[in-house]
Amino acid sequence: MPAQSKYAMVEKICDSINGSKGVFVIDYEGLTVKEAQELRRSLREVGATMKVYKNNLVKLALAQCDQPELDDVLAGTNAFVFFEEDPAAAAKAVKTESDKLKKLAFKGGIADGRAISAEDAQAYADLPSRDQLVAQLVFTIAAPLRGIASVCAGPARGLVTALDAVADQKKDAA
Repeated sequence: MPAQSKYAMVEKICDSINGSKGVFVIDYEGLTVKEAQELRRSLREVGATMKVYKNNLVKLALAQCDQPELDDVLAGTNAFVFFEEDPAAAAKAVKTESDKLKKLAFKGGIADGRAISAEDAQAYADLPSRDQLVAQLVFTIAAPLRGIASVCAGPARGLVTALDAVADQKKDAA
C-alpha cells in the first residue's frame, strides 16, 4: 500500500496541473543548483514555475486529472515547467537558458489540453512574443487605413497646390 505522503504528492501535482494552462517537460540533467535557480528566476518573471517530481507520481496525477498521457516522455531526469499565461514566454525562457547553458532540452508537454512533442514545444519557443504579435496585428490593420487616408487626402492636397499656384500667378501679375 502506498504511503499517505505519495497520495498527498499526487494531489499537489494535480493541483499544479489544474492551476496552469499547460506544462513543458524538460530534461535538466547536469544542471547545477545555481543554474536551476537562475532558470527558476527567469521562469518566474514570465509567470511560469519549474518543479521536479517523480515520473511515476506525475503519471498518476495526469491520469487523475484527466490529462493526456506522457508515457513516452516521462523517463529519465525530468523537470516540469508549469505556465499560467503565455506558453511562448515560458518556452522562450527555457530556450534562452538552454542556449546559454547547453544542458536543457524539451522532451514534450501538454498545451491546450493535448500532448505535444519536443518539436511542438520548441515551436512555441520560436514564436514571436505576445507584444510582437500585437504590434504586427496593429501594423497590419493600420496599413490599409493609412493608404485610405492618403488617398482621401490626395484631392485636398491637389486643391491646395492649385490654389497656391493661382495665388502665385496673381502675385506675379500684380
